[in-house]
Amino acid sequence: MKAVLFDLDGTLLDTAPDFIVVLNQLRRQEQLPPLSAEAIREVVSNGARAMVQLAFGGDEGEPVFESLRQRFLDLYLANLAEHTVPFPGITDLLHKLAAADIAWGVVTNKPAAYTTPLMRAFAHLPQPSAIVCPDDVTQRKPHPEPIFLACSRIGCAPEEAVYVGDHARDIEAGKAAGTPTIACSYGYIDAGDSAANWNADHLVDSAEEIWPLLRKHYMKLGD
Repeated sequence: MKAVLFDLDGTLLDTAPDFIVVLNQLRRQEQLPPLSAEAIREVVSNGARAMVQLAFGGDEGEPVFESLRQRFLDLYLANLAEHTVPFPGITDLLHKLAAADIAWGVVTNKPAAYTTPLMRAFAHLPQPSAIVCPDDVTQRKPHPEPIFLACSRIGCAPEEAVYVGDHARDIEAGKAAGTPTIACSYGYIDAGDSAANWNADHLVDSAEEIWPLLRKHYMKLGD
């Protein structure tokens, strides 16, 4: 194993608290009561459109819907690292990877306009060797192209990397790329879905389980 690649929202960082604040702020502006945090968390992995649809209904492409989506994104950009934190165990994991000279990277469907400032807010952590956003590729996850690009930037073959994600599309992308996959049940799982359904190579219930798993299955004894 030469690299560990992570999905961003729901896997590496708990970004839902900022989405919850911003979405309910927009609802207040529209004289609507707040939604529950649990309801919003369930759709975070599906992006801004899904969150706006949850909060206001309507269909993508409609002028009112697109106006609300843009206002939501503007509010988020202004507040995208107020309450976001790494999931428990992630900071320790990144330091252990750095100490073991194992590269790490981010492969996300979050556009660079939001990913770049968000990652900048966590510059105190060991820095990634690659960050791949939809802006960098022609096809986003679940297509394997973003994982191929991340591996290329790091300088490893896909089979020398492990991909960690909290959505079925993450595991599908990893399998298509040829990377071993780790599904995270602690992330933003759609209502009615389960990480156990995705046929990942491994399943973890917390990020604290990732390092022991990597050591057991992908690192030489004594590392």
